[in-house]
Amino acid sequence: MILQALKEYYDRKAADPDSGIAPVGWEKKEIPFIIIIDRDGNIVQIEDTREGEGKKMRARSFIVPQGVKKTSGIAANLLWDVASYIFGTDRKGNPERALQQKTAFFNKIITHFKEADDIKPVIKFLENITVEQMQKFDNWNEIIEKDPILTFRYTGETELICHKEAVKKIINNNNNTGNSDAVCLVTGKNDKIAILHSAIKGVYGAQSAGANIVSFNLSAFQSFNKIQGHNAPIGEESAFAYTTALNTLLARDSVQRMLIGDASTVFWSAKETEFENDFSCFFSEPPKDDPDRATRKIRSLYNSINNGTFYNDYSAIKFYVLGLSPNAARIAIRFWQTGTIAEFAEKIKTHFDDLAIIKPAKEPQYYSVWRLLVNIAQQDKSENIPPNIAGDFIRAILSGTPYPVTLLQTALRRIRSDVNSRVNPVRASLIKAYLNRHYRIHINPNHKEIQMSLDTSQPSKGYQLGRLFATLEKIQEEANPGLNTTIRERYYGSACASPVTVFSNLLRLKNHHLAKIGKEGRVVFFERLLGEIISNLQEFPPHLDLHEQGRFAVGYYHQRQDFFTKKESNN
Repeated sequence: MILQALKEYYDRKAADPDSGIAPVGWEKKEIPFIIIIDRDGNIVQIEDTREGEGKKMRARSFIVPQGVKKTSGIAANLLWDVASYIFGTDRKGNPERALQQKTAFFNKIITHFKEADDIKPVIKFLENITVEQMQKFDNWNEIIEKDPILTFRYTGETELICHKEAVKKIINNNNNTGNSDAVCLVTGKNDKIAILHSAIKGVYGAQSAGANIVSFNLSAFQSFNKIQGHNAPIGEESAFAYTTALNTLLARDSVQRMLIGDASTVFWSAKETEFENDFSCFFSEPPKDDPDRATRKIRSLYNSINNGTFYNDYSAIKFYVLGLSPNAARIAIRFWQTGTIAEFAEKIKTHFDDLAIIKPAKEPQYYSVWRLLVNIAQQDKSENIPPNIAGDFIRAILSGTPYPVTLLQTALRRIRSDVNSRVNPVRASLIKAYLNRHYRIHINPNHKEIQMSLDTSQPSKGYQLGRLFATLEKIQEEANPGLNTTIRERYYGSACASPVTVFSNLLRLKNHHLAKIGKEGRVVFFERLLGEIISNLQEFPPHLDLHEQGRFAVGYYHQRQDFFTKKESNN
């Protein structure tokens, strides 16, 4: 199903002449340097295609003949390769191998083109060029040091030599062998089976040279004496299509990719839609130069659902989300979600509805998945996000299922360890969403949905205890202005997990704090509030389970926000 959907995406892009996707037998490659030669095979200059400065320098991308899969052996590409194959330069103290590489590159051109007129100057250049002749160029030392990819172009022309019509025709004819030896599992048609599939690049944490989704490199993975790709017969055309499509989606400039935790996530629709370009905005942090971008896109999503746009325009269009993570030399499928755009839009809206909570004005209106996860990671660092939680979280959002229980466990653990912040708006929002989503599916008649703001009638013991703890903290703060350490730093963990061990002592201390507050009206306010909260409690329980600890956190947060919310007078 995954490979079929990727092939369909490739076919869709290939049918669009403006898409820039590589045709069959070709690939898109960043090429830093182009060797400019004349029709006599003499080098004129070396053109640097890179733009930017320092580490941000990036080479232009060109469509070139599909490269071979490099192994420990010697294998040359056609009309492009690294400098060591074109010039025979030796960086590793093995001049014999360097000479073999140069010979392999030269022989491949001779084998493919024989006496083609457009290639004769290239052959002459390769026969006559020497390292001494190249030393006059300023960027030669950098080429020797970094061994970058190079290709060829004739002086006075704009297209690469491999793009000349006569050359392209020969390359395409060589690609079309017309042989078939089995039925392709993707298309169901007879095709020549791909023994090795092209590497997938751009997956976070995978090898820089790329990794594979389909591969059989050990005898233990093989069966019935079949070799490598014959164990999962996929035709060369389908193998090229799905790998090219996936590499296009994972490209650095792609708007159809995002990184969530350690999962590289790509997404696309069966037809070109605006939704596939906006999808990442619903989950990723907005760019610094446009911090309101995500808010605009999410508002647009809400409006589209409310006025029925997604149902009318996109109801029949399939949408796909694929999460990938590295696994040694292979790529693991972390999650795979399919559905219509209307279905995904509704589930994304539900996710943001669940997260909605009262918050300070400076807080973002909507939280990205990254912001949610980083706020429950140790030290609030993205590298400390638990490895499996991101994929499980996204899967739950897109499937409409309960959030993973590890999300609540990690959030509560982070609140207990973060002495300074404890329950910030992001964590309170996440816990509220988890609990409401859980009980929406696992119905419990004793559970009342947690509201966006303070709910004094909430029957949960944990919620009311959280309110009580926030009130006691507020009394202490007003009794001792400028106090550096409050009961939040010292007692929150114990109050949340084992209330009976803490609250009796805190209630005794509050009498001392109330006596220090100079305003009688303020004291009366706190006494009434404490009475209202305690009236909802029969006793202080010896222990709170995880869900009640979550309600404790939300109750604490709601009560704190209520203290700082300006009360509007009713006329």
